[in-house]
Amino acid sequence: MHIQIRLSILACILLVLFSCKNSSQDSASAPIAKVDNRILTRMELERVTPKNLDGNDSVAYVQNYINRWVKSALLLRKAELNLSPQEKDVEKILSDYRASLLIHKYKQKLLLQKHTSLVSNSEIEAYYNQMIENFKLDKDIIQGMFIKVSLNAPNLSGLKKWYRSDNPDDYVKIEEYSFVNAQKFDNFLDRWVSVDEINRLMPEPLPKYSKFLDYNKSFETSDSASHYLVSIRDFRKANDVAPLSYVEDKIKVILHNKKRIEFIQNLEEELYEEGLKQKVINFY
Repeated sequence: MHIQIRLSILACILLVLFSCKNSSQDSASAPIAKVDNRILTRMELERVTPKNLDGNDSVAYVQNYINRWVKSALLLRKAELNLSPQEKDVEKILSDYRASLLIHKYKQKLLLQKHTSLVSNSEIEAYYNQMIENFKLDKDIIQGMFIKVSLNAPNLSGLKKWYRSDNPDDYVKIEEYSFVNAQKFDNFLDRWVSVDEINRLMPEPLPKYSKFLDYNKSFETSDSASHYLVSIRDFRKANDVAPLSYVEDKIKVILHNKKRIEFIQNLEEELYEEGLKQKVINFY
């Protein structure tokens, strides 16, 4: 019988057995598959099978698990037959791995208990000023608004007038208008957005020549269905120093990681001093 058919039948039988609440201990320890002296029991298979799968998914899962278990057991059998005693001696590797894992878990526990991940605004600003040359932009960024409306949207002439205005009252008019008529509206007057991000929203990108942002505070283009308007209230160009607000999150991550490293270093020094005082360290 084909192996996949046999596995499917076996999986169905096992699912019936799994559903029996009063199965005997002998049934639970009964072998499902065997490779040499390695045995997969019904209890082991039941333990790894998720309880929330429906019938078809459960059959597929059990069938796949048995198949993977057999292949893994066969690979292990070949490894043990073909590797030298030295190659099979993994005790030191396991010991080192266990030590590393326990140390890592202990450090993580202490970090959760005693380490604060808070980074103050003054720390962020100080790091920014100290490392300012490292925060050069690799692309143009802008603050402003993006509006997409249908070509037959009402009062398009009014919208074109408002989006060029610096009057805060006109910003309110734009938002009220866009809430009703815009296909897409994004007000990013209080945050920096890359020009590339805006260009992806339009059929035609903002002009690429170097002086465009210096002399233009707005840009419009159209396709067969929509009109696109970009208001540019502020900008920084590639190779300019990035505004602090643009790199603030990046600096937070840097400072957070620095604090974690310092915390672990201080912990190791404290444990070393403690070990010396308690005379658990000996040098020969």
